[in-house]
Formats: sequence, C-alpha cells, structure tokens
Amino acid sequence: MASRPRRSRLCRALLTALVVASVTVPVSGAVGPADVPAPAPTVPGVLPAATPTALAERYAATRADIGAAARMADDHGDAKRAGALRVMADPARHLLSFDGRHGGRTVEVVGDLSRADRIAVLVPGAGISVDNYWRLKGGAQALRRELGDRAAVVAWLGYETPATVSLAAATSRRADRAAPGLREFLDELRRVRPAARTSLLCHSYGSVVCARAAAGVRVADIVLYGSPGVGVDDVAALHTPAAVWAGRGSDDWIADVPHVRLQLPDTDVGFGADPVSDGFGAHVFEAGSGGHSDYLKPGSVSLRNLARIVDGRTPDAPRA
Repeated sequence: MASRPRRSRLCRALLTALVVASVTVPVSGAVGPADVPAPAPTVPGVLPAATPTALAERYAATRADIGAAARMADDHGDAKRAGALRVMADPARHLLSFDGRHGGRTVEVVGDLSRADRIAVLVPGAGISVDNYWRLKGGAQALRRELGDRAAVVAWLGYETPATVSLAAATSRRADRAAPGLREFLDELRRVRPAARTSLLCHSYGSVVCARAAAGVRVADIVLYGSPGVGVDDVAALHTPAAVWAGRGSDDWIADVPHVRLQLPDTDVGFGADPVSDGFGAHVFEAGSGGHSDYLKPGSVSLRNLARIVDGRTPDAPRA
C-alpha cells in the first residue's frame, strides 16, 4: 500500500492532469457510461400516497418497467445489464422509480415506507450504476438493519454518476444537473410522509450533489462522508437549517485529494474546503478506520454513528 505522502503526490498529479484536460477537452465530449437502449418509463415521477396499497401498486408498475428494460437489453446483446435488471425486478424489491435510459436511474426503498418514522436517503458517489447497483443496495440494507423496523432507507440513484477517476468526478456539472431531481424527490417524500424524521446521507461525489440541493430541501440532517469537498467554504454557504455532519475513515484515500477549487472558463475543478476541517463548521463524527467504500460496512463504527444521526441521537466524537 502506498504511503500517505506518496498517495498525496499521486492525487495532486491526478488533479493537475484533470485541470489540463478541462482546459483542452470540452466536458461535453467526455466519454460516458455505456448507453444500453431502454424504453421510456411508464411510471410517473410523482410519488403516490404512502399507503400500503398505493405503494404496492407503484412497486408493481416499476417492476414492469424494469422487466421491459431487461428484455431490450437482451435484444441489444448486453447480458450483464439484462441480468442486473432481472435481479432488480425481484417481487420482493420495492422500487419507486426506474429509468433504464442513459446509464440508468433508480430509487429503491428498503423497509416499509408506509410506517417509517425515520427515513434515510442515501445519495451515492462516483462509479455507481445500474450494472453494479448491488453495492448501493447492500449499504442500504446494512443501514436498515442497524436502524430497525421503524425506519426506511431509500437508495437514490437519481443521477448519472461520474466514473471514479475522470474529469467529471472533479467538476460539479453532474451534481448541478442532479440537484433539481433530488430536491423534487425530497419534496415529494415530505408530502407523503410529513411526520417522518428524514436525513440525507451523502457519500463521496454524492456530497457535492447534496450540497447543490441543500438550500431547497427540508430535512433534519445532511451527512457528508468520504467527501472530497462540496464546493463551498463552510456550512453557512449551504443555506440550510439542517444539522450538517461530516465524517471520514482514517484509511480513506479521499483525505489526500487537494482541497482546492479552480475557476476555469467553462467549469470549475475541485471542491474546496475539507468538510471535516474545523473551519468548515460541520459536526464531525467518528467514522472509524475504514476506507472509502467501508462506511456502510456491517459492524463498522461509521455505520453505527450514521444510524445514530438518522435516529436523532448524538454519534461518537472523533478520537483525539
């Protein structure tokens, strides 16, 4: 494993390369994820009433959309996408929405939304797609087990995530495009479950998405974990009444990403202040010794403390 100074130099070199690329290559020309053909969804975006009957009807309709997308993926010759979609179409799954076009978007509920008094909305970071959606689903299941039966966890893959090492992952453009959809979903969730305590849990690049949406949503907590920065200097610049939390595992490589923000003619590169720094002003919680993909790992310190935040309890403070 590379030492921290060496990893830091590698990350700085990568950022430099991305800056050069941002000047010489138009962002619109970047290569995106494989675009497997899929039919337009038939399920409307607006959530139904959060009753067992309305939700069951919604889940069944979304399941039919997933099945149609799986058949089209088969016809296209993409067995991997078709297989991933058939897993998602399991009758035991609770998907509120699905759109298989342009890499895929999906929103899934783990737990019973009709009776939940606490709701956690997970916003994933770079590298998550329909093809490897199991990674997000596994984390949602682990958090729901930690929270118990009176909670629901929503896995919100409502945007095209950037590749982990890419120009798109170093700029805010995809987050800017994703934020309106996240705000709309949270507004609908609040309409159908107004009494539930809702928290927004944002991993890695997902924290940039949440920051862009923060001023327009009403949630109890915004939790930034494994974050490269969110494009603002401090919590006040998020313009949110929510409690803002931040945590980072001690073995997370994201700590070595330079906390700079460069304004360029067509975009910006980097996300500025470190959310776990004193100057940022977030409530910092202990996230344990895990790496960048370990925050929702069963039995981890980070998972326990994320659940405490969703519960409205005080998490462990960072160790000195």
